[in-house]
Amino acid sequence: MSILAVDVRWGVRGKVVVDGVSLDVAPGSTVGLLGPNGSGKSSLLRLLAGLRPASSGVVRLGDDDLASLGRRQVARRLAMVDQEVVTDTDPTVRDVVGLGRLPHRPSWAPLSATDRAVVEASAATTRTGHLLERPYSTLSGGERQRVQIARALAQEPTELLLDEPTNHLDVRHQLELLELVRAASTTTVMALHDLNLAARYCDALVVLADGRVRAAGRPADVLTTELIADVYGVDAQVQSVDGAPHVRFTGVLA
Repeated sequence: MSILAVDVRWGVRGKVVVDGVSLDVAPGSTVGLLGPNGSGKSSLLRLLAGLRPASSGVVRLGDDDLASLGRRQVARRLAMVDQEVVTDTDPTVRDVVGLGRLPHRPSWAPLSATDRAVVEASAATTRTGHLLERPYSTLSGGERQRVQIARALAQEPTELLLDEPTNHLDVRHQLELLELVRAASTTTVMALHDLNLAARYCDALVVLADGRVRAAGRPADVLTTELIADVYGVDAQVQSVDGAPHVRFTGVLA
């Protein structure tokens, strides 16, 4: 196993946000989290990353209980990219990507030759090498997203968590980024809104609604007309295209 969640719960101000979710992510696989706004996708990712403690249940990273690991131990194995990253400073892109090396070097130590090589390689992989000397604040939303992916890859993680990684990206860059994720030698869990992109690029899908798992399995088994109507409240036709389900929305259900 790579990432395992067993009956995980979390809530805030009396509202249950993640309600008894179990998830078993196979090593090397790409899993898509689907569901409408407010279904618990982002909160579940933060629980899997150890960024907030579960109210109950267990999250395991490999053979280890995530709660027993220190932040540096987790960061050497797992990287997460949020939807929005805000900074009060004005770093260069090179500085931002270099943050991915923090778990691998002593506190306050400068970047080593190895660190610098990893930064360059991560930028090249995400096609952000030409941006390295630019101030991060001058980048477009799509450029920032790719830089954050580069920062995550610079951690050299075995597990990668992505929260809406295609936000702010045009169609070409969405496809390029998801091709990159598929090619990466990581176990990946990513929250997505686009059902067709999820079907094309994910090995398995987990559909959440009201904080609970409504369906999980292969895209062809999960993305059905009935489930889409039940979870999203829309009418859709599902066809197989090149071996993957393709969803065509036909209307909003009353």
